[in-house]
Amino acid sequence: MSKILIRGAQVLGGAVQDVLIDGELIAGVGTGLSAEGAQVVEGAGRILLPGLVDLHTHLREPGREDSETVLTGTRAAAVGGYTAVHAMANTFPVADTAGVVEQVWRLGKESGYCDVQPVGAVTVGLEGKHLAELGAMHDSAAGVKVFSDDGKCVDDAVIMRRALEYVKAFDGVVAQHAQEPRLTEGAQMNEGVVSAELGLGGWPAVAEESIIARDVLLAAHVGSRLHVCHLSTAGSVEIVRWAKSKGWDVTAEVTPHHLLLTDELVRTYNPVYKVNPPLRTEADVLALREALADGTIDCVATDHAPHPHEDKDCEWGAAAMGMVGLETALSVVQETMVETGLLDWAGVADRMSFRPAHIGRLAGHGRPVAAGEPANLVLVDPAYRGSVDPEGFASRSRNTPYQGRELPGRVTHTFLRGRATVLDGKLA
Repeated sequence: MSKILIRGAQVLGGAVQDVLIDGELIAGVGTGLSAEGAQVVEGAGRILLPGLVDLHTHLREPGREDSETVLTGTRAAAVGGYTAVHAMANTFPVADTAGVVEQVWRLGKESGYCDVQPVGAVTVGLEGKHLAELGAMHDSAAGVKVFSDDGKCVDDAVIMRRALEYVKAFDGVVAQHAQEPRLTEGAQMNEGVVSAELGLGGWPAVAEESIIARDVLLAAHVGSRLHVCHLSTAGSVEIVRWAKSKGWDVTAEVTPHHLLLTDELVRTYNPVYKVNPPLRTEADVLALREALADGTIDCVATDHAPHPHEDKDCEWGAAAMGMVGLETALSVVQETMVETGLLDWAGVADRMSFRPAHIGRLAGHGRPVAAGEPANLVLVDPAYRGSVDPEGFASRSRNTPYQGRELPGRVTHTFLRGRATVLDGKLA
């Protein structure tokens, strides 16, 4: 592989340095670096970060290739600056066996745009009744460490306890979609003033908070690792903060859309804003931002949920829940966290690379930008401003809530183990 010299970039938003890539590794970081015959990438005015890691991506393959495939989803990830994604288990068939997770893992290897780490289902068929083959999925070629029934909640306390006990044996983690099903029957949006005015079925905050409260207690009792998916309410923040104050091994993620958008947007009845958990209130949004800043929420995860146009271009009640997010996540974080002064770029690297890689126990990602480390890197132009045009997405789906909205920042280059997957903002 050829040498690449990234010249004059701000590493983690700090000092201006050169970074030399030789093969799959970073060969040097410093000033005035030179390498004869190296391809030079000008980094002036740009931020160099470790490759981003997403703990929560829906790639849809196998079974829903009309929405997304591993290839199109990883292309979207690369455009967004990601070098690794965790692929959720709610595929058809469900990723609840060693065979299915290995299929997804191999498809990721073949795509070459970013590493794909499959997430195994907690229960057979996501039905919440019997534990899936957790040990077999861990022992497979895919080496599964994260297990989730995302899209559904593991609402049976005994099943959840058993799952936490089981994964403890190999340092796994259960990632819970916190949604008490009886409290959310017929729910269409956040329960509150707007839902009352619109006459839409409400998804109350307590449906999330009650499951999180139960699960942090179960994790403490078992002494196992719990990860809270797409945390969305101020009350959930307080529960996680309390659990962490006790020293319990609890982590949490927030999506970009929950950092920016509120339930007021549902007044448009545009199904692009229909998502699970739903968009919450302005007070919740501000609490989530503060919690991400102070570390109560560990990381940003996209919950990239592609759908074909017919599942979104319909009346609100019939529309599928979910938004695509891989290609816009970093821009939303720049707007909500960096430009508000809540995080610096080193903090962004921590919340979007270091911590998610650590939670997923993903070796080779979330590493320092230093000599000898894998050359998984992303170069960002923070001065860029542009309107979101989904027609230009690498994803197969277009269900973005940001169409026509101006967002800051643009990924110009992404490198996966020293090989460019994105060059000058375009797929390599």
